[in-house]
Amino acid sequence: MSLQSLLHGIDQLSKSIGHAFAWCIVILTLGTSYEVFVRYVLDDPTSWAFDMSNILYGALFLMSGAYALSRGAHVRGDVFYRLLPSRTQAVIELVLYIIFFYPGVMALAYSGWFYAEDAIRIREVSVNSPIGVPIWQLKMVIPAAGILLCIQGFAEVLRCLICLRTGEWPHRLHDVEEMETTILQQAQADQNNTGAAHAGAQH
Repeated sequence: MSLQSLLHGIDQLSKSIGHAFAWCIVILTLGTSYEVFVRYVLDDPTSWAFDMSNILYGALFLMSGAYALSRGAHVRGDVFYRLLPSRTQAVIELVLYIIFFYPGVMALAYSGWFYAEDAIRIREVSVNSPIGVPIWQLKMVIPAAGILLCIQGFAEVLRCLICLRTGEWPHRLHDVEEMETTILQQAQADQNNTGAAHAGAQH
């Protein structure tokens, strides 16, 4: 297996899990809409909607972290970073992954395991609900998110090492793009086409 295949395989894992948990948004939207209707129209609020929204949003936030990392979508202050040469970027990334990223996500996975273990043992329920909505399943997501971030982080470290060796960042899997990125890519393509047309006309 080539390094590029390994990177794409890890990206695909993060993408598949991220897409699966994205359905939490649909369920969350329907549940919240139902709660608004029964609360303000029927004057009969539910006893589970608040906890449901916490559980679904928490699961979505945790389990989409690796997917966002695979797409380079996490927030970063790149005002100066994006102007640097690729190898310099790779050095910065590699240092930050070693010093900050891995200690953090490994602590998340390690501590999250004990939180999940305790929650499962006592069948933990929410203290915010009179009906005792179970929340132990959300605690199980914490170590899973840490492990996924560790796996995706390994792929990002490999990307840094490849960039240091070749001077270019390896390709990523693509499925959706932010509108800003699409507009910039289109503008660059138009500029390249215009330059090629002018060069052809001069010849």
